[in-house]
Amino acid sequence: MLFINLTRQNEIGANSYYLEIENKRMVLDAGLHPKNEGEAALPLYKAIPVESLDAILVSHAHQDHIGSLPVLMRRFPDARVFMTYPTARLSDVMLHNSVNVMSRQRDELGLHAYPLFTHREADRAVQLWQSVAFQQYWTIDGERVSEPNPEPSFEMFSSGHILGSAGILIRGEGKRIFYTGDVNFLEQTLLRKANFPCEPVDVLIIETTRGDRQLDPNYSRRNEEQRFLQALEEALCRGGSVLIPVFALGKTQEVLTMLHLFRERGELQEVPIYIGGLSTKITIVHDQLAHLAPRQHENLQILDSISPYVLNRSDIQTTQINRKRIYALSSGMMTEKTLSNRLADRLLSDPKKSIFFVGYADPDSPGGRLKSARPGDLVQLDENLPSREMKCDVQEFDFSAHAPRELLIDYVRKVVPRLIFLVHGDLPALSWFKERLVQELPSATVIIPEPGRHYKFN
Repeated sequence: MLFINLTRQNEIGANSYYLEIENKRMVLDAGLHPKNEGEAALPLYKAIPVESLDAILVSHAHQDHIGSLPVLMRRFPDARVFMTYPTARLSDVMLHNSVNVMSRQRDELGLHAYPLFTHREADRAVQLWQSVAFQQYWTIDGERVSEPNPEPSFEMFSSGHILGSAGILIRGEGKRIFYTGDVNFLEQTLLRKANFPCEPVDVLIIETTRGDRQLDPNYSRRNEEQRFLQALEEALCRGGSVLIPVFALGKTQEVLTMLHLFRERGELQEVPIYIGGLSTKITIVHDQLAHLAPRQHENLQILDSISPYVLNRSDIQTTQINRKRIYALSSGMMTEKTLSNRLADRLLSDPKKSIFFVGYADPDSPGGRLKSARPGDLVQLDENLPSREMKCDVQEFDFSAHAPRELLIDYVRKVVPRLIFLVHGDLPALSWFKERLVQELPSATVIIPEPGRHYKFN
């Protein structure tokens, strides 16, 4: 068996991993780096040591896991591509949006290599994907079987991260290899927690996103929702507006569900709620697939219940923000030129306004810089915008869609792997996990895989 980390650095970036077992060659995920550009945004596809792949297995539809899928399919046109049906529907939307973003970057930044793929290429890719349901046995050749033979075969399990997300169990050579993808072992407002296998595995490829911070022992989702509700009410009672930077896929639908439940219980005053165009497209898919997903509030139609207004790029500089309003706008990290970035620039110096973070923001992103700023600091959200004094109310709430490190460790204990690859984490998170697992599972081999290096195991 052979494993190669195709992610360019040990970080949360363009996630992709090569696995070879029983002469079957596959790639797990095909991400695009959210901060890099051009070739540097792609995984290390040149490190794949073969001329053809048998399969590409996709865990979920976030850009850092599917953003370069058409590029990988172009290089390996004979590879079968597997994902859940919700992931296929969402990936279709996300990839076409990515073409639009890259086309704008080409025009605005002079990035002549962009777009890395076209709308037509994305359409062709979608037609070749094969959808699989949770807890079904499939061969790498694309045949559904009643039991996990002939090997190698794979099986997908709900990971509780976003709609359609999956951990992937691969069987081959009498061994069990489990790739967690992005996972959440806590119930979310909309999505149910992961439903992972608990039987022993030989090899575990596990995310480590939250390895750099301890979970507050007093934390509960319910208490955090109440803290969020109280902050919203206080901000609106001051007569201000609230910006909630969100990822269009996943966090938007979680926040809208929270707002609906607050309203339904009579706890949140009726105020206009705004979202972006991409968030609207993705929420439509959520509503269409409500009956297929392991969700809380199974019959909830999010858009019908909230009736949000939709903002686009041309509206963001002119929309009136003086009255009580809630803006749940992407991107979650307030990346330059996104809706949340542009609106934050207008709110930053107004003490009546609020910006509430509900998810991860890279420390080097505009959102990350704003999170670390103190009242009175000068903050620049875009190099083409002036720095502004931070006078608005900035707060952070923990609604992460990633499992806390304590629950990830609990899962490792359950499946007692002989070999553990630590991925999808920044170096402090990876280091914490390695040190902890070496202590707790002295018989296991724990590896932070170097990008491009070959790891052979029996």
